Amino acid sequence: MYPRHITPHLERLAAQFPVVTILGPRQSGKTTLVRAVFPDYEYLNLELPSLRLEAQSDALGFFRAHPPPLILDEIQQVPELLSYVQVMVDERRQKGHFILTGSHQPKLVAGISQSLAGRTGLLSLLPFSIAELADAGVQLERDGYLHKGFMPGVHAEKIAPELFYRSYYQTYVERDVRQLINIANQRAFETFVRLLAGRVGQLVNLHSLAGDVGVSSTTLASWLSVLEASFVVFRLPCFFNNFGKRIIKAPKIFFTDVGLAAWLLGIETPAQVARDPLFGGLFENMVVAEALKFRLNAGKEPELYFYRDQRGLEVDLLIRQARRLLPLEIKGGMTYTPSFAKNLHAFLKLTDIAESPTVIYAGEQRAFTEGIAYRNFRETAHIVGEFFNRVV
Repeated sequence: MYPRHITPHLERLAAQFPVVTILGPRQSGKTTLVRAVFPDYEYLNLELPSLRLEAQSDALGFFRAHPPPLILDEIQQVPELLSYVQVMVDERRQKGHFILTGSHQPKLVAGISQSLAGRTGLLSLLPFSIAELADAGVQLERDGYLHKGFMPGVHAEKIAPELFYRSYYQTYVERDVRQLINIANQRAFETFVRLLAGRVGQLVNLHSLAGDVGVSSTTLASWLSVLEASFVVFRLPCFFNNFGKRIIKAPKIFFTDVGLAAWLLGIETPAQVARDPLFGGLFENMVVAEALKFRLNAGKEPELYFYRDQRGLEVDLLIRQARRLLPLEIKGGMTYTPSFAKNLHAFLKLTDIAESPTVIYAGEQRAFTEGIAYRNFRETAHIVGEFFNRVV
C-alpha cells in the first residue's frame, strides 16, 4: 500500500469518536486505507448484492452475525443501517467501533445529520497527492502528472491511464449519476461532462452551456450538483471580501482528478499535454487539487478561493487562515519570468492582509523578486503547510 498522509488524522478520529466516516470519490483508496489501518476489523462491502440484501431485510440479524468492530464499505447503499449504528454506539460508547466509507455524499450526509450527529468523525480522502507519490518513489515530470492523474489504479496497479479513465467513467461516473437522478439523455450528459473538462479552471456559465448541450440550465445545475456529490468535480468559490472593486461571484469548476479531465479532452500521451489549448487550465487544476488534498488530509476545512474583479484582475488561488490570505498565482511555464507576478503585485495593492505571495510554476529555479516567491509546483503542499504553521 502507498502510504497515505491522512492516516494520522484517521487514527486520531478513531480514538475520539465511536464512528468514523470516510467520504471520497470511487477508487480513491478508501478501502485500501481502512483495511490497512484497521486490520483486525471485519470488512463488509455493501456493494455485494447478497450482503446488501441481508442488511436490508434484517438489520438486527445482520449485526448479530457481524458484531463490531466493523468496516462498512459503501454505506450509502444501505443508509437505514445508520439508525442501528446510532443505537449500538449509544449503548456501548466505545471509540472507533465503526468505520464507514461512502462515495455518494448526499445520502451519507443526510443519514449522518439524522442519526450520527456528534457520534462520527468525518474526513474526505481524495486520490494520491504529489507528495504521497514521492513518498512511494514515484516522480514524474509536469506533463506526466497531468496525463496520468493521481488515481491509485493508475499508479499502484499500473493500469494505462487511457484504459483506467475510460473504465472509470463508464463504470462509476455514469452509474453513480444514474443512481442519484434519472438521466433521460445519456449523450447530452456526456456532452456536458466533456464541456466541463473543456472549461476546467474557468467560470462556468450554465446558461451558455445549456445551448451547447441542448437541455435547460436548470437540468445542468442538477447534473453539476450530482457530479459534485459523487466527487467528480469540485467548485472553487470566489473570495467575497470587499477590496473596493466589484467582484465576479461565480465559482470555478475543477476536476477532483486531473487525469480524468485530460482523458475527457482526448489527451492520450504526455507529449500531447503541453500542446493542448487547455494546458494552462489542467495545470491550474492540478495545483488547486494539491492544495485541497493537503487541507483535507489534515482534517481541515479547505478555505480555498480565487479572486477576480470586473476589471479582469485575477488571482488563481487564495488560501485563508485567521484573517490572513496566502495569494498564489499558478503558471504552467518552466522558465522563470518576473511577469508571472503581475497580478499578484496588483492584488497586494488592494489589501493589507495578504502575506507570502507566491508564483507556483513548472520551473525548477527558486527566486524571490520584489517580494514575490517563485516555487515549483511539487512544493504546493509545503507552501500551504508553511502558511498555516506560520499563522496558527
